[in-house]
Amino acid sequence: MQDHRIYCGQLGLADRGQEVCLAGWVDALRDHGEVLFIHLRDRSGIVQVVFSPDSSPLEVCQNARQLRNEFCITISGHVIKRAEGTENPHLETGEIEVVADTLAIYSDADTLPFPISEKAMIAGTSMKKLESVSEDLRLQYRYLDLRRPSMQRNFIKRHQIFKCIRDFLDEQGFIEIETPILTKSTPEGARDYLVPSRLHERRFYALPQSPQLFKQLLMVSGFERYFQLARCFRDEDLRPNRQPEFTQLDIEASFIDEEFIYELLEELTVRMFRVGHIELPRPFPRMTHTEAIDTTGSDRPDLRFGLRFIEATDIFGQTSYGIFKQVLERGGRIKGITIKGQSDRLSKNVLQNEYAKEIVPSFGAKGMTWMRVAGEELESNIVQFFSETEKQAIIERFGAQSGDVIIMIADPSYEVVTSVLGLLRIHLAHRLELIAPGLYCPVWITDFPLFEAADEGITSSHHPFTAPDHINFDPADRDQLLSLRSRAYDLVVNGEELGGGSIRINSKQVQNKIFQALNLTETDIKDKFGFFLHAFDYGIPPHGGLALGMDRVVAMILGTDSIREVIAFPKNRSAFCPLTQAPSGVSRDQLAEIGLLDPGNDKRISGIQKEGDLIDTLSWVSRIALGDDEKKIVAQAVKTAQKMAKNVSAIQMDDDPLFSVMQVSNRMRRVSEAKRHPVAQRGEIFKNAPAVKGDFFKVASILE
Repeated sequence: MQDHRIYCGQLGLADRGQEVCLAGWVDALRDHGEVLFIHLRDRSGIVQVVFSPDSSPLEVCQNARQLRNEFCITISGHVIKRAEGTENPHLETGEIEVVADTLAIYSDADTLPFPISEKAMIAGTSMKKLESVSEDLRLQYRYLDLRRPSMQRNFIKRHQIFKCIRDFLDEQGFIEIETPILTKSTPEGARDYLVPSRLHERRFYALPQSPQLFKQLLMVSGFERYFQLARCFRDEDLRPNRQPEFTQLDIEASFIDEEFIYELLEELTVRMFRVGHIELPRPFPRMTHTEAIDTTGSDRPDLRFGLRFIEATDIFGQTSYGIFKQVLERGGRIKGITIKGQSDRLSKNVLQNEYAKEIVPSFGAKGMTWMRVAGEELESNIVQFFSETEKQAIIERFGAQSGDVIIMIADPSYEVVTSVLGLLRIHLAHRLELIAPGLYCPVWITDFPLFEAADEGITSSHHPFTAPDHINFDPADRDQLLSLRSRAYDLVVNGEELGGGSIRINSKQVQNKIFQALNLTETDIKDKFGFFLHAFDYGIPPHGGLALGMDRVVAMILGTDSIREVIAFPKNRSAFCPLTQAPSGVSRDQLAEIGLLDPGNDKRISGIQKEGDLIDTLSWVSRIALGDDEKKIVAQAVKTAQKMAKNVSAIQMDDDPLFSVMQVSNRMRRVSEAKRHPVAQRGEIFKNAPAVKGDFFKVASILE
């Protein structure tokens, strides 16, 4: 059959009179008594097939009466032009139809759990939408969901985008090389998925979060230009743009700098988006991480609209407005945005009752200052607290004109000001419809901090193999480390990070200084990265690279709401697969075979610490200090409670226990040495305190 088969979507007026053989699924039926019309669907599209006693054999017409939606069939027949007025402009084959001469039913189909057809048989009629179908139901019957033409188009486009990548990188001299899926656990970012080894008892592989170390080793190996469409795995919480397993375009090259990456990726990105008929503007602008945070509140800024932040701290240096004065006395900042010409849509009621009282506090700020410009005057419930000089400075600084709205956020924490104003910026852009449809604004974000402050010390902002902007730093100087910038870069489009990378460290001395800064011991370094660092002894070239999240890229090009629409068999929001019911339980024999059980051994698991004094433990866990007299009272109360619990567990009813319990055993949190947290020692914990007394937060009294 394949030798003579023609795809449904390939037929047109040029095929009139031709004998054709078609195969596919019944997309829809329309019964006109003796005449039956069906839509036959295959991967290429849909064509209408007619079963009529006037032109089809009687046996074929009778057999066609069995047909229902999603029956899998093959037919042969001849192509004719549709009668005038019966054309279907919503079908690419809508000017022709096929009169059936033969029909073979390969298999029938049960009643469908949701509609698959997306094309009306009669022009002008509407189809039932799929929005009401739960996503879990779609994923449970994913093989049916994937039959829908819109889903098939997604995966055909995904294939074309991947082919575009391979063709372009091949032109540029890159070699596609696969790296291991079973590898060593080096948990520096998200949690690893672990795979127990049967042959090496109590040892585990990890599924790769990225091929980071291997692609750098390939540079040491002399391949110079590598790429891979790699499968990666991260055990982290899910969002619409995140899955536990995903596809990543991984690129690494030797003897290059940032400019090579920018030029290479810009051309590749333009070509990928062109597959989706989207033309991106070039060159892509560049914005430092500092500028991005300072003007948009995000390291993945959406540049499709304005609402950039305006610094206003200096305007209020001598202010008498109490809130601003308190913020500035605590070293805080004041920033704002100008919303041009939206005074009518942002009424006093909306600004005060919706934004100031509800929306902005939900974003994490204590409040919001707003002003509307009417003529040359400012209108607000607090404008009377500002001097004429301050009001004039506000109008000039914010470039405000009549009909504009000014919103400001003031807080002791710079991070609170920028993050809240950033969320507010996005919220207003969507509410006021400031984002032009079909607009794409790519941008490179550069000069990220090399390190970030952590509860104990510092951590890498990207990963510990990212090159710093300079190498003369003291790994023991925390302030100096936090001021270091990295040679890292992210590609952001419309507020979505599509990927990122960096120039890598190619000096063993510098790499060791980074590990020292991260407070890794020699044992830690050897256990986690020993095999990698050993390669530094054999001539490692300067190199760098980047990885793009391909599910995100394809979803953006195709305009889908979630990456699950461009992944064939995704997990749901709980990392569960409704189709296969994974993850699922396994047998005890399987667990025993890989050494995760110890059948027949009832001994307690090793490693459980011996419990200390019960009362001391209770005191520590509850953070309540107990004097000697109080300890005696609490000990007696605990003893009474234990006795009561024992009596209850012994109650019998009709010779059966009232309830079934395991042997009682205390499970107490292990007592550790009491010490001040580093965040408290450095004073960082007091940044957002409303008031401080000594080394403590000052709070309202709750007990008199």
